[in-house]
Amino acid sequence: MTAKIKLDHIAIVLAQPQIPENIGAVARAMNNMGLSRLVLVKPKNPDLSRVQKMATGSSIDILEKMETHEDMKEALGPYHYVIGTTARIGSHRPALTQPRYLARDLISISQDNHVAILFGPEDRGLSNEQLRYCHSIATIPTARFSSLNLAQAVMIVCYEIFLASKDKAPEFTPRLADKFELEGMYDHVKDVCMKIGFINPQNPEHWMLNIRRFLSRLPLRAREVKVIRGLCRQIDWYTEQLEKIGKEKGKT
Repeated sequence: MTAKIKLDHIAIVLAQPQIPENIGAVARAMNNMGLSRLVLVKPKNPDLSRVQKMATGSSIDILEKMETHEDMKEALGPYHYVIGTTARIGSHRPALTQPRYLARDLISISQDNHVAILFGPEDRGLSNEQLRYCHSIATIPTARFSSLNLAQAVMIVCYEIFLASKDKAPEFTPRLADKFELEGMYDHVKDVCMKIGFINPQNPEHWMLNIRRFLSRLPLRAREVKVIRGLCRQIDWYTEQLEKIGKEKGKT
């Protein structure tokens, strides 16, 4: 049995795009490669007349269905698998994949899951805070100068996805937890870890980054998220019982 990437399950998400013409050029690149879901998060200047100058022909259809959000967490909430793109790599933002390998992985992932590919603003790319929402991080190899124009970067990623949309024998990937479920779990894990003294309350997000990376190595299913939250609830209950016992002893 063969399968193709489900292109209608894949969205291009632009975080804080600054230049309207770039948004139009992104829509055109997507249209060239068969993708149609475009999402903007806090665009700096969403001047539609300038956007449309670069989105010619049927690319206008993408703009008419385009979503705009003010909050990253809200924008990514419906998606089960999120890939961040960056030109800068290091200990805090390891490049785990490249567009060609990513596209191959999406053959199985996209069958029953909605995927978001996240691009940062033109001047600085995605921040570490934004990358923490991602299951995986991709970088586009270059010879020397690593920074690409936003639409160029989108075109390269979309091109590899288009090539991988040919018939392939897929591996089965089940329905994964969406970002609403995952972020609820991470908030619960953070609260519990602070309660038991496992992470430093002065900078919990720094410590949570390692936990996020660990739990993102194998994307979690919805039922696995429920198991982790069930464990957190049990820890909550146990610590509450200890507090009650301590208070009762204090009264005697």
